[in-house]
Amino acid sequence: MDPLTLSAIAFTLLLWASAFAGIRSGLAGFSPGHLALLRFLTASLTLLLFSALRGIRLPRSSDLGRIALLGFLGITVYHLALNFGEKTVSAGAASMLIAAGPIFTAFLAAVFLRERLPLPAWAGIGLGFLGVALISLGEGGGLRFNAGAFWILLAAFSTSLYFVFQKPLHGRYAPLEVAAYTIWAGTVWLLVLLPGLPEELTAAPRQAAWSVVYLGVGPGALAYLTWTFALSRAPASHVTNFLYLSPALAIAIAWLWLGELPSLTTLIGGVVAIVGVIVTHFAARSGRAAAS
Repeated sequence: MDPLTLSAIAFTLLLWASAFAGIRSGLAGFSPGHLALLRFLTASLTLLLFSALRGIRLPRSSDLGRIALLGFLGITVYHLALNFGEKTVSAGAASMLIAAGPIFTAFLAAVFLRERLPLPAWAGIGLGFLGVALISLGEGGGLRFNAGAFWILLAAFSTSLYFVFQKPLHGRYAPLEVAAYTIWAGTVWLLVLLPGLPEELTAAPRQAAWSVVYLGVGPGALAYLTWTFALSRAPASHVTNFLYLSPALAIAIAWLWLGELPSLTTLIGGVVAIVGVIVTHFAARSGRAAAS
C-alpha cells in the first residue's frame, strides 16, 4: 500500500478506536437510539458541507436499493446495536467483540456462497467464537453471559455485510460519494427515533452532548470518508486486516478518557478471539491461493 492509503487507514483506526469510549461517555446523557440519531445527523451535516465544497453526483437509480441496504446495515443496525451493547459492556470489550467481524464474514461465505474453507480456517472460527464467549463471561461478572455482548455481535455481523456489499460501488463513485450516500441513507432510517430527542438534548450533560458531536464529526463523517478512500485504493481483505489493531487502541483510549479497563477474563478472551480471526484469515487466503 502507498503512504497515502496507509495514512488514511491509520487516521480511521484512531478515530474509530476512540468511538467506543465516546459512546460510553455519550450514553451518560442519551438513550442508545437518540445517541445514534444525533451522531449521524451531525455526520450527515458534516458530509453535506464537504459535498457542497467538492460537489458530488446523484447516485444512479439502479444503485438506490443497494445504498439503502448499506445504510441500514452499516449505519442504522450497526450503531443502534453497538450503543445498546455498550450500556453494559466496557469500551475495550466492545472493540474486541467488533474485531471478531471477519469471522462472521468467513462463516457466511462458507454457508451461503459455498466457499470451501480448509480445516485450519474452521479451527480459527472455533477459536474466535471461544474468545467471544470468554469476553461475554468476563463482562458478565463471573460465569454469567452479558446480554450486551449479543447486541455487539449483531453489530459485528451487520458491519461485515456492509464491508462486503459496498465494494461494487467503488468502481462507479468517488469515496466521498459512497460515504455520503450510505451515511445519509442510514440517517434517514434513524429518523423514526426523532420523537423525544429535543427534550433529551436539552437535559443532557454538556460532556455527553459534546461527546456525541465528536462522534458525528470524527468517527462518523471523517473516519467513514477516509476508510472508504482506503477501500477504493486497496483490496478489502488487506484494508480490514488493520482492524486487528483497533482493540489495543480502544483499550488505551478508554483508560485515558474514562479510566476504564476490561477484566482479565475479557482481555484473555480478546486475545483468543483476535488470534482466531488471524488464523481464519490466513488459512482461508492460503486455501483460495491453492485452489487458484
